[in-house]
Amino acid sequence: MASLREKTVTGVIWNLAEQITVRGISIFVTLLLAYFLSPEDFGLVAMITVFINIATALMDSGFKQALIKLPDAEQVDFNTAFYANIILGFVAYLLLFFTAPIISDFYAEERLTALIRVAGLVVIINVFQVVQYACLSRALNFRVQFRAALPASIISALVAIAMAYSGFGVWALIAQMLVSAAMVIIFLWWQYLWRPTLSWSLTSLKSMYQFGYKLFLADLLDVVFRNLYVVVIAKTFSVSIAGLYFFADKIKELLILRVVTSIQNVTYPALVKVGSSDGKLKSGYKKLIIFTSFALSPLVLFLAGLAEPLFILLLADKWLPASHYLQLMCIAGVLIPMHALNLNILKVKGRSDLSLIIEIVKKILLVAILVVSINYGVTGILYGQIISSILALGLNSYFSGVLISYRLEEQLVDFIPNIMLSGLIAYMLYEVYKLQIFNELVIVFLFGPLAILVYLVSSFVLKLEGLRICSDILSNNLNKKFRGSKNNG
Repeated sequence: MASLREKTVTGVIWNLAEQITVRGISIFVTLLLAYFLSPEDFGLVAMITVFINIATALMDSGFKQALIKLPDAEQVDFNTAFYANIILGFVAYLLLFFTAPIISDFYAEERLTALIRVAGLVVIINVFQVVQYACLSRALNFRVQFRAALPASIISALVAIAMAYSGFGVWALIAQMLVSAAMVIIFLWWQYLWRPTLSWSLTSLKSMYQFGYKLFLADLLDVVFRNLYVVVIAKTFSVSIAGLYFFADKIKELLILRVVTSIQNVTYPALVKVGSSDGKLKSGYKKLIIFTSFALSPLVLFLAGLAEPLFILLLADKWLPASHYLQLMCIAGVLIPMHALNLNILKVKGRSDLSLIIEIVKKILLVAILVVSINYGVTGILYGQIISSILALGLNSYFSGVLISYRLEEQLVDFIPNIMLSGLIAYMLYEVYKLQIFNELVIVFLFGPLAILVYLVSSFVLKLEGLRICSDILSNNLNKKFRGSKNNG
């Protein structure tokens, strides 16, 4: 039987495979759709996204995380969560349906009513994936998730591209959202054999709710305030500017947030199985933070350095302002992995109350910074995000220091070298582009790979711990595959 470490590494590989493949398709499709659609089309979707995400958070209500955390979950627990999600999903959709005209009036955009009522159906569709994902995550079975996400991504992409090409405008984006969710459900239920029965338990409901409702409130705060920027930009400036911001944010999300989510999805259930040993948790998280920052820092910061030439190469001029938004988003986003991993510690330790407290404090800071930064336009808002991200790291890491003795100072020693090296190379990359000696094609396809090579060589010369951890993971998996093929032979 595979060890927990082997299951975790395998889970990371499969989950990253899903993220790289599916998100790669999503990025390609997003760029392709940008040729047929306008910033205003993306702006309309941006304006309703916050409300769809709030309804989705209400539907989940923390039951997925509660099921993963539950040490000896039985069929009755899964049934209880499943039926609770169905009820909450329909309630959430009805709230969307009847508040759609109010949201339209708020934005003074009558087209939003129909868009919200149709797009909101995704909440009901996603009801049928919560327990399935919880079961698969508990078993560290991310292969099935990959096999569901990949065909769903391809099918929804083809539908969206066909509709955009045919002139359906914003409805192409809505269709992509609905078809993707529906296809994931179909492929999940086809491959994974968990099925609900008629049993349920009030005791189980109370137990999961007691843990989950605090995570729900924390998630709700995060959803509202993460999308607050789009709401404020759409209300204060214009739908088109909101569309440019949303487009840049979507690229950042596909490249950064989804990869971070994949690491969270694997490490949370894996570290729950470790138990209450603070020493093991600290050791595990230390390696995760070093590995994650080593792998993601160059991805994020090199994207910032290459954003402008990439947009010139791949998109029409109407999207160029979004490249500057993306640069600042990447600088703010380089700390996202550290935020996510620190918050995971609270969930592993069962301290959902602390997650809620941290989110409340962070949102108060966010609003205060936004009130000041909005006076300086969208660029000012993005600089405010960078400040918020830095301040949030101190809050997120404080309780890690309390719970597993992994203080901020130790974390800085572990991840700052990776960020500094990546930032230096990214800055040099940007300065070379600004010299205007080389065209965008050379910058992206020659200097981009060269930057990665310089990063790896510099890491070797500087003896960065992240390179050693990545090498160990790679060599261990190659050795395992070699031994397996040798035994089969």
